[in-house]
Amino acid sequence: MNLEYQVIARRWRPRTFKELVGQEHVIKTLESSIATGRIAHSFLFIGPRGTGKTSTARLLAAALNANGAPSTNLPKDSNLVNEILDGNCLDVIEIDGASHNSVEQIRDLRDECHYLPGECRYKIYIIDEVHMLSTSAFNALLKTLEEPPGHVKFIFATTEAQKIPLTITSRCQRFEFKPIGKDALKTKLLEIAKAEQIEIEPLALEAVIRMAEGGMRDAQTIIDQMASFGNGHIKEIDVITAYGLASSKQLTEILTALLQNDYKSIIRLSGDLSANGCDFYHSLCDLEKLIHKHLEDISPESCEQIAPWICRLESISSTKDSVRNGIVSKVNFEIALFKIIESARIQSIDTLITKLKNASENYHQKQNH
Repeated sequence: MNLEYQVIARRWRPRTFKELVGQEHVIKTLESSIATGRIAHSFLFIGPRGTGKTSTARLLAAALNANGAPSTNLPKDSNLVNEILDGNCLDVIEIDGASHNSVEQIRDLRDECHYLPGECRYKIYIIDEVHMLSTSAFNALLKTLEEPPGHVKFIFATTEAQKIPLTITSRCQRFEFKPIGKDALKTKLLEIAKAEQIEIEPLALEAVIRMAEGGMRDAQTIIDQMASFGNGHIKEIDVITAYGLASSKQLTEILTALLQNDYKSIIRLSGDLSANGCDFYHSLCDLEKLIHKHLEDISPESCEQIAPWICRLESISSTKDSVRNGIVSKVNFEIALFKIIESARIQSIDTLITKLKNASENYHQKQNH
């Protein structure tokens, strides 16, 4: 039994800026700031889970404390850099905002930050999920955040920026982390699978990417789990069964039923999803992505086809909460699909009426001439 096993998400955590996936706009700005010496005293990293906020915070901390002078070219043989990237450096303090959110704890931080770092150039505080701090804790941090000691930097990370007071955000350089694109995720996961000697079916990879919703860490965790389940072989059926997903075939059949106004098939397909233990909310989200893809494929010359697809997207958006929070998710899922049919049908009727009205006006204009 291997007691030293380290999960894929940890082993593949980025150790250079080039290894960060999908956040090129963030990296470009940070590299430019370091190269020009225009380094802020506080940073705010905002974005969905698993998109690289904490990894970027560690990389930035390592870059600021690199041997010689701040640099984004991190030497792999530097003990200090490796300690920071591994979360073991005493001068780079990582704090969980959810469990260290009281005003007393922030006051202690405020007092401690005045002491010089032991081995680094900067003492850096990385506060994850900073939005969990109490109002009084934020207030206690304000003065220090505005005028920190020269040897101190703050890096905040959060998934819910709207909960952070404007007095805090206005004192930070703000960086928006985006969900990682499908192609970037696919390329990285294939690289990981090859290095880890994991065989993954193309449709299984698509299912993993759907489930990850733009998060690299989520995708790596799923790969890790499914590789253990399949002894190094990952199949689509195993992924969709383990995570309650609808298969690509089922989603295509549902979309076909929607386009054909086939209520009977929708009931049957919904029953199949229920029998397979599928998560109806995720199924609706996946259907939304499929519809969005069809909308993107419509040529500009066929603009009259766009309206029904937009109605379908709007209908899904307005019904997702009822499917996620409803008591009987299967029934709410079916109602959501029925509403999609009706919304598109109403739009088609409206379009037809508009065309008839325009044709009638054109006819009367010709008669008058």
